[in-house]
Amino acid sequence: MAKKSKKKSFSDNTIAVNRKVRHDFFIEEKFEAGLSLEGWEVKSLRDGKVQLNESYVHIRNGEAFLANALISPLKTASTHIVPEPQRDRKLLLHRRELDKLIGAVERKGYTLVPLTMYWIKGMAKLQIALAKGKQLHDKRATEKERDWNRDKARILKMK
Repeated sequence: MAKKSKKKSFSDNTIAVNRKVRHDFFIEEKFEAGLSLEGWEVKSLRDGKVQLNESYVHIRNGEAFLANALISPLKTASTHIVPEPQRDRKLLLHRRELDKLIGAVERKGYTLVPLTMYWIKGMAKLQIALAKGKQLHDKRATEKERDWNRDKARILKMK
């Protein structure tokens, strides 16, 4: 019997997490979007070969697209296709959600960023967020608050 890979350290249905987003942005509101993927991309997702680190969501012609997400093709991919690891992937959202996102991005200056990618009933979903960028002093304040909470928990645990 073959050994199972112990590469993933998060839950079973989570594919990838963009940890850097919470450090760089204030998260305002979250949305769940489906992804329009090709067959080889789904196989790569099942194998955990995806990175969301430098990816972002942009809106073009009234539709949302995931840009700069790296989905590495498997070595056993078919020879009759030419995989594009960083192509723009269409996000599947309801019209009301799209209108809300378009208004927030164009009028209020928000940014759309991907948070996590996960499976629901065999379908790949992407959690995206409306976010405002943090400045350097905001990042320092967040880090200081996190350190204080950690120290406070340590002190309470000792008592």
